[in-house]
Amino acid sequence: MGLFCLTQKLSSVPERRIFPPMMMTDSTGEHMWLQIQHELSLRKLIEGSEYQEELKYDFNIKGELRHLDTSESFVFNYYNNSHEQNHKRYQVLGHLITQYVYELLERVCMLQKVYIPTDAAEDEPRSFFFMSENALTSSSSLIVLLQDHGVFRAGQWGQKTIVSEGLEHGTQIPFIKMALQSHGGVIVLNPNDNFFDLKTEKERLSFSTGEESPPSTQSVWWIPKRGSSSPEEHTLYVWDHFISKSAAKNVAFIAHGYGGLVFVDLLVQRKCEVMNKVYSVAFIDSVHNTQHQSRSDTEIQKWIQKYCREWVSNSKPLDKAVGSLMKVNCPVVSAGTEKYGLAPSCCLHAIFKYLKSTLKAKTTTAVRHSPVVTRSSTSKERGNK
Repeated sequence: MGLFCLTQKLSSVPERRIFPPMMMTDSTGEHMWLQIQHELSLRKLIEGSEYQEELKYDFNIKGELRHLDTSESFVFNYYNNSHEQNHKRYQVLGHLITQYVYELLERVCMLQKVYIPTDAAEDEPRSFFFMSENALTSSSSLIVLLQDHGVFRAGQWGQKTIVSEGLEHGTQIPFIKMALQSHGGVIVLNPNDNFFDLKTEKERLSFSTGEESPPSTQSVWWIPKRGSSSPEEHTLYVWDHFISKSAAKNVAFIAHGYGGLVFVDLLVQRKCEVMNKVYSVAFIDSVHNTQHQSRSDTEIQKWIQKYCREWVSNSKPLDKAVGSLMKVNCPVVSAGTEKYGLAPSCCLHAIFKYLKSTLKAKTTTAVRHSPVVTRSSTSKERGNK
């Protein structure tokens, strides 16, 4: 069965299904393990496809992808001497994982799916992102998650990491949970959902490459989603229509890989807005280039040096300083792992500790510089009117 046939079959499933809430807890209290319930499982999605036998997998109680019969991790080579078939099988698994993570964002994290553009016609292709219920109305701080560039979608740091290491390391759920617990609001961007397939009237599933640019031989069939034709455009749109208008006075970004470049692009495009509203940025293995992207704008360069920190894959212990080749950059520290795919999960607690300290420093400074209202000053104000 073709990949788009699978998509058509899955699209017949109702978009919103009611499931009992799932818990995220473990004996240590430090890591939030997914307690997978039968009512909400990857297996149910697989059973709705024609790959039930080829993909006899599900996530166990620790969120690890395991074979139902052997309990072994995922094996790519299922068909003998057929890389194409094995790759298509992996594509299908990746698509099903994407649908499953979307469900987790809504059912576990209780996030809302928001479609964009907001003024889209009824038959216009749309993208979407996720946010917590009070993300725009609460005056508490807001955390925005910005993923790397690739085939994966909202809620994932990396699809390969989910397959090999599990949901705890490959999804953004631990970050979302911690953001909700410590800051109040969260927005999960979906920067890689850029194109719509006209030929099959289904969304493009570009699993074979990590690029979003349509193949030249088929580009006539791919149309960009307005407001989300690229990671940069998607992020700018959500900023202009949602984040910038939110009640939160203190916004922080956590940006991974290409997401770091996208944030710096946003900073350049909306310089004053971002500088006034964003109090801190945590980069993870970012590919941004401060000097090149800022076009030698010293104000932007100084802002990045002061309000940003980057965690990079490195052999040094977590949070130890790592030398940077860039003279114009923010402080760079080790993520505590040399594995790129594990960097986000390894520096999770370090990042939130950093965000907490920077927010405290900002609020302390704000209180120190705010005018003290006294009875005498109030009387003088009234007398001058």
